[in-house]
Amino acid sequence: MFIEENENGLVYMRSSVLPVRHAFTTRYGGVSTGEWATLNLGSNRGDDPVAVRENYRRVTALLGADIDGCCVTKQVHGTEVRVVTEADRHVCMSAVPYEADGLVTAVRGLPIFCFTADCVPALLCEPKAGVAAAVHCGWRSSVGDILGAALEKMRGLGADPARICAALGPAIGSCCFETDRDVPDAIAAWLGGTEGLVVRREDGKYLVDLRAANARRLRQLGVPAAQIDVSAECTFCSHDKYWSHRWTRGRRGSQAAGIVL
Repeated sequence: MFIEENENGLVYMRSSVLPVRHAFTTRYGGVSTGEWATLNLGSNRGDDPVAVRENYRRVTALLGADIDGCCVTKQVHGTEVRVVTEADRHVCMSAVPYEADGLVTAVRGLPIFCFTADCVPALLCEPKAGVAAAVHCGWRSSVGDILGAALEKMRGLGADPARICAALGPAIGSCCFETDRDVPDAIAAWLGGTEGLVVRREDGKYLVDLRAANARRLRQLGVPAAQIDVSAECTFCSHDKYWSHRWTRGRRGSQAAGIVL
């Protein structure tokens, strides 16, 4: 179950299935102004860098972390998943020296983040092995099987899929994710079918449930259904609470999903 929390004005969502510190941020609780108001965590969206850094300070403090001691991604809608260590701790607002749409770590006290504004954010944890992941699941990354790549990296660090807990955060819902036929076709090839995931409208467009598709993939990979939490909030419908790329037509900030062992 997803639960809304408010700490000193910073509003975020957490999942009851994840046994470690984590947060799915909203638009609320930062210092950005104008079209980025108020909690924008996108450093390349045109916002004031001083405001963005203060936004990061608030979120990292929530996770009990140093603002200049986290790991973030340079996302390209690909399938690269990077295992990060102490050497990858990142100075906030500096350039990220690698491209990856997913991060995996076994380092305790090292927060990892991914960023979204309609795509599906996935946070995963295997508490016994001490392994966590933050994965950006856009539709291209999803059908490229980024979750399969993430679980492979987690298994390489000792994780057992049967012990993994996963939370799929706020994202554009099937009510609003309108696509052409290429997306359903790609999902069918990825998952072996689209039953319950795709609705074809009379105008020839399709409505796609990307969160449910990623939840199905986690089950295929051996994660028990009872350990998978899926947010019911649509970022497009709730564009006042969440950043939505489609609603703003690209003029927007970014929210983050972060987790720390």
